[in-house]
Amino acid sequence: MTGAGGFVGRNLIAFLASRGFSVIAASRTALAPGHPNIVTAPLSDLALPFDWRALLERCDAIVHLAGVAHRFSGDEQYNLVNYRATEALAKAACRQQKHLIFVSSIAAQSGPFSEQELTEEAPPRPANAYGRSKLAAEHAVRASGACFTILRPVVIYGQGEKGNVSIIHRVSNLPIPLPFGAVTARRSVLSIDNFCSAIVTVLTDPRAHGETFIVSDPTPVTVSDLISRHRAASGRSPWLVPVPERWIELSFAAFGLGDTWNRVGKPLVARPTKLLALGWKPS
Repeated sequence: MTGAGGFVGRNLIAFLASRGFSVIAASRTALAPGHPNIVTAPLSDLALPFDWRALLERCDAIVHLAGVAHRFSGDEQYNLVNYRATEALAKAACRQQKHLIFVSSIAAQSGPFSEQELTEEAPPRPANAYGRSKLAAEHAVRASGACFTILRPVVIYGQGEKGNVSIIHRVSNLPIPLPFGAVTARRSVLSIDNFCSAIVTVLTDPRAHGETFIVSDPTPVTVSDLISRHRAASGRSPWLVPVPERWIELSFAAFGLGDTWNRVGKPLVARPTKLLALGWKPS
């Protein structure tokens, strides 16, 4: 597994090891495995040429998580790490006849919101450099000749989470009423446990070979749902005030947070119908 040192990677290596998989955790950061089924391997900066042969000779399948996603990366960095490094890995996987599971992103298919429900069959329309680099990598994986599975997860939440769900949960901790009681836009999210179980499904079912899957929790949620659940887990009431959505959107824009509103207050529903049909059983 590449990118084993990140939020998703740390959770995934532990999940796989606990279920009997032998995992080579490849990362640029030092890891303390903590489980006899996990061994570590150094991974260099993927913006530079990297010889994958030594790693691939030791495994049967690859889960490729490594990449750059933060907003301050430039187009060239996205191109080198997310696209070109994945392309090189896919070609190496083809030569050594390994199954490559490429963890792409829903950003390869859509911008931060969509008025239409997303499916794997819809034409991809990435809206930023990150999404375009992930889509280019998908094309490279398919063209490589390798045995592959491509996953497009939506935003992932859980212990150690980052991004917009993390922001919502931090806001939920504030001891004040919050003005999101009237927000109705539904968004698909993904628990880290469900993501990990999806990896097991595509690792172990040959029907996943050559396929692309959206990965999300089956039921979309609203911002108010997320806040209510988070506060309920702490034994607190939702304490949500029904302020008109337009007022909230204008307030976000006034503080330069229009993009954040697009990612939390507007709809993006991407159901895992195809993955469920394969037999995936999320919690």
